[in-house]
Amino acid sequence: MSTFDVIIKGGLVFDGSGADGVQAHVGIKDGCVKAVSEQPLHEAGCPQVVDAKGAWVTPGFIDIHTHYDAELLFAPGLSESVRHGVTTVVTGSCSLSTVYSDAVDCADLFSRVEALPREHVLPALQANKDWDTPAGWVERLNNSALGPNVASLIGHSDIRASVMGLGRSVTRGQRPSRDEHALMGQRLEDALDAGFIGMSTMTNPWDKLDGDRFRSQPLPSTFATWGEYRRLHKVLRDRDRVLQSAPNLNTKVNMVLFFLSSMALPWRKALKTTLISGADPKATPWIAPGLGPVTGWINRFLRADLRWQTLPMPFEIYADGIDLVVFEEFGAGAEAMHLRDQLERNDLLRTTEYRRRFRKDYEKRFSPRVWHRDFHDAHIVGCPDESVVGMTVGGVADQRGIHPADAFLDLVCEYGDRFRWKTVIANHRPKVLERLVSNPHVQIGFSDSGAHLRNMGFYNFGPQLLRMVQRSHEAGRPIMSIGRAVARLTSELAQWFGLDAGTLQVGARADLAIIDPRGLDDSLDGYHEAAMPELGGLRRMVRRNDGAVKATLVGGSVLWNDGAYSAAFGKQRFGRFLQATKTDRTPIESVERAAAVAA
Repeated sequence: MSTFDVIIKGGLVFDGSGADGVQAHVGIKDGCVKAVSEQPLHEAGCPQVVDAKGAWVTPGFIDIHTHYDAELLFAPGLSESVRHGVTTVVTGSCSLSTVYSDAVDCADLFSRVEALPREHVLPALQANKDWDTPAGWVERLNNSALGPNVASLIGHSDIRASVMGLGRSVTRGQRPSRDEHALMGQRLEDALDAGFIGMSTMTNPWDKLDGDRFRSQPLPSTFATWGEYRRLHKVLRDRDRVLQSAPNLNTKVNMVLFFLSSMALPWRKALKTTLISGADPKATPWIAPGLGPVTGWINRFLRADLRWQTLPMPFEIYADGIDLVVFEEFGAGAEAMHLRDQLERNDLLRTTEYRRRFRKDYEKRFSPRVWHRDFHDAHIVGCPDESVVGMTVGGVADQRGIHPADAFLDLVCEYGDRFRWKTVIANHRPKVLERLVSNPHVQIGFSDSGAHLRNMGFYNFGPQLLRMVQRSHEAGRPIMSIGRAVARLTSELAQWFGLDAGTLQVGARADLAIIDPRGLDDSLDGYHEAAMPELGGLRRMVRRNDGAVKATLVGGSVLWNDGAYSAAFGKQRFGRFLQATKTDRTPIESVERAAAVAA
């Protein structure tokens, strides 16, 4: 019998500590790393040997911001993440989870906010949701054919709707009773007892409900008072768990409240708080340069524990017609998004009064915004009228001698979702982005994996960061070491979130990625569409470069290797639910020499 189930030979091994890589061989047995040796390992009888010559062997990446809660029900392999080196995902972001609420409420909470087709999400929930407790969610996951490991946040909107009823939870003036407050606290406690890593909330009112009953109402979490948040924060603080949230982008005033809530005081601990998003938006370019330094000052001198989530790539979004979440941020856009029927929507978009309102909102330069509202920076990538493909919407307007907003609405009315366009809303300045990803108070995340299927594809955020760092070295101005870049994607996140993951050392679970640095090239930015049979053939937007991630291992099993999934992928469980934990395992400072198990 072989000493090992899998051997990874000849790679440059990064342990996740931030240290430089060391040329070594990795031996895996029973799902764990058995040896990390500079000497060759015995291959005789080993079922699988992966040649990593010229490649980097790293801990698997951790995706801290996903909306895979629905996809886990019908495609739990999460193939798009696995092929990009992700071995652990965090679900339950932005106040949304599928734990306590019933199937219909969950579909209404998720579908419009995360741009998931309700006509597919609802049947998936109705067919599969046989739990209404955190323990039931955990059991469901552990009985699924998981690809990566899954850790979960419990959603505040999920809790609030289940306690108050969805209708009352999104009605102004309705406040939870004393007993309902107590029940919300107990449901949070139950989730933490089941191993959830924390709770997510949402205070930004742009995210809206789907369905017919309460359509276009903001999420339940946005109706909570700060007193309600404070009670739930206390539970998290006492249990040393995580709060994930987003500030109110309309007023921005509650940003101060998040800072204050995160602060440690003589009678309380700091509250681990991670907020979306640490970006460099075109609409407000003055924010990003000061974001990291200000947060660092607050964390250091006010003893807070606050982080921002960012993407190590331009925040490029695509849209089919007007179906894009940024239109929820102003009145005329939200008015159009409220109408699902295309004919009814077109009737609205053609009216003079509506167009006047839309132009007024479009031209407001000092209103709260994420989108910079510049149709001259909206590039048409698909349209039945091929003469406009490659132009900007503003260019079409100039050609026709009309206002850019009218040109946009004309294209939407004429071609609907066959009119496809794109724009970059943030992270457009390379030097500013480099400072963001290098700041220790900023986390690499906010991929939104599993959501906005037609709008963005940030599944390959890990290779994107590694490419950025590699190119900075090639240019002679390194922004960080490759070892630290690996740590930013692995152990730094695992340790802060309280997950037993993110390291490559003897005794650790063998969740690994093998990266070919030669594949960290411009093809990482390539646009692709992948059909999702489970969603009626909907084509998901992705970015793929199978030359970057050579292999992905979860629990010691090779799930992805040389551009193909293993035969068992999607048929049996490889990952597991990761409970919040305080692990005393620390990343090793040098590669373990396993002479005893080497040749």
